[in-house]
Amino acid sequence: MNNHILDTEVQFYINEHLKKDVYRIAMSKSPFENVSAQELAGQIAAKTKAEKKLPTWFNSRNIYYPPLLSVEQCSSETTAAYKATLIRGENVLDITGGFGVDSHFFAEKSEMVTHCEIMPELSAIAAHNAKKLGKLNINFLHIDGIDHLQTTTESYTTIYIDPARRGKSGKVFMLKDCSPNVVVHLDLLLHKALRVIIKTSPLLDITAGLKELKNVSEVQIISTRNECKELLFVLDADANNDPPKITSVTINEQIKKVTFKSASIDLSINNSKFENNLSDGKVLKYLYEPDVALLKSGAFNEIAHIFNLRKLDVQSQLFTSDELNVDFPGRIFLIENTFTKNDLKKQNELLGNVIVRNYPGTPEDLIKTLKIKPAKEQFLIFTKINQLGYQILQAKILQHY
Repeated sequence: MNNHILDTEVQFYINEHLKKDVYRIAMSKSPFENVSAQELAGQIAAKTKAEKKLPTWFNSRNIYYPPLLSVEQCSSETTAAYKATLIRGENVLDITGGFGVDSHFFAEKSEMVTHCEIMPELSAIAAHNAKKLGKLNINFLHIDGIDHLQTTTESYTTIYIDPARRGKSGKVFMLKDCSPNVVVHLDLLLHKALRVIIKTSPLLDITAGLKELKNVSEVQIISTRNECKELLFVLDADANNDPPKITSVTINEQIKKVTFKSASIDLSINNSKFENNLSDGKVLKYLYEPDVALLKSGAFNEIAHIFNLRKLDVQSQLFTSDELNVDFPGRIFLIENTFTKNDLKKQNELLGNVIVRNYPGTPEDLIKTLKIKPAKEQFLIFTKINQLGYQILQAKILQHY
């Protein structure tokens, strides 16, 4: 750490230049003898990124920021605060501490948090910021978290770990391809803690993750503003042999949670059960589009069962009902009209944001071909409906999340 970055005049400069071009600042001469232009640009870029993602840090004085990548990769305050509700007991180990956002919120729910970080400067930065933010019950260790776990005599009530992907190619990966390798160290983790929480990228296939792990009591899929942020595998040392729960968690103005049994998701493809939830060719008053966290769960037919909806078609993943249910995690539309494509071509002027679900063509192609102009609250939803075939629904949005 360069402590001169915390000098009053340097902090004033950083705050005054948050809206400036950081590349130009980096290439210019620094106005400070002990702080380089590159360091100034780095602090400005990272603090700017923190404004919406980490408002507590952004609005606090004398916060020291790491390189921008660390801020981009850390948890947001929103997700970190939620994860803190999942910890078990009063003694938490954050094996991959990083910038310290998760540890900060764990410290609000537990008596003691141990933050392990292998990079010495990042460990020092996290420790400095914790003091500035009044979190005095975090013990910062500059050490590899797995090495610490192998040598310490202490046990923990909860261990949190955010393994990083080692390979960069392709979208499919496994937990054994991450660092630290939680699969290799799984017995150690479960021996040292009552609960282990493993954060992974939303790209990880849930079924593949379950095959690599054991003692999984729950998988949580977390999204904000219809963007899937992370998966959490919750492992309990005293877990029984019941199938793990799959929980979709949408965090917006309020938190909406929907929980399924993983076994029931597999059973939801049962034809007799599915037919009860399939539309008979009617589009009812409201249309429901599931949030990405619900879609990631794979419980497409269970969604209809839980919220008393009808599914438009086997592959459409859109639902309809005559009753408005604002507890549904996702977008809700009021259906105003239904068209075939030939009907739509007869309209003088087409207005609406285009959604395509199980319909040939891309939104861009349909907008261009049909000369559709955008509208704020109006939507044209191109989809397939059981017994009716391809249809276009004209709708007004009632709920965004």
